[in-house]
Amino acid sequence: MLTVIIPTNESERPLVRTLACLVGGVTAGLVRDVILADAGSADETAKVADVAGCTFMRAPGPLGQRLRRAAASARGDWLMFLRPGTVLEPAWIGETLRFIEQANMEDEPRAACFRRVARVASHGTALREAGRIIRGAFGAPRPDQGMVIAKRVYERLGGHGDQGSNPESDLIRELGRRRIAILQAGASLS
Repeated sequence: MLTVIIPTNESERPLVRTLACLVGGVTAGLVRDVILADAGSADETAKVADVAGCTFMRAPGPLGQRLRRAAASARGDWLMFLRPGTVLEPAWIGETLRFIEQANMEDEPRAACFRRVARVASHGTALREAGRIIRGAFGAPRPDQGMVIAKRVYERLGGHGDQGSNPESDLIRELGRRRIAILQAGASLS
């Protein structure tokens, strides 16, 4: 049903946290496969992928190109893009299933991002984090919130581009705020 795509580059430690939160989705039958689109890590990222049963795709080149290549090899009809270190709340499984079921009944399926959750603040950064959350609630979703999108919609849009400096944000802008649902399950980037 769902292929999770994670772009990695020297991501060994944050990747472990992200993969751990996906285990429930695997056992629930939601996650079909996980692909790591790696830029050429020299750390133990490949070993983490192997232990976790992920597909490790060494794909040097621009981020957009790596993400498109991983999406093209995805086995699921739906794609979930996550950054290494993103941790999803346990409710993500039910929220994602409901979103996919509803979107499959719509003529023009939308994408979804997870609700932005505050990170543990330190050294007087609580106010800055609160500001980021408020901007996230009223502005466009951000790449660190993850994205769930039908593979056919992703392909119709042409996937992530190569030209911009931030292909993840560019795809969100191309979709437009009205075509992106915000799921109640939260995502935090550790």
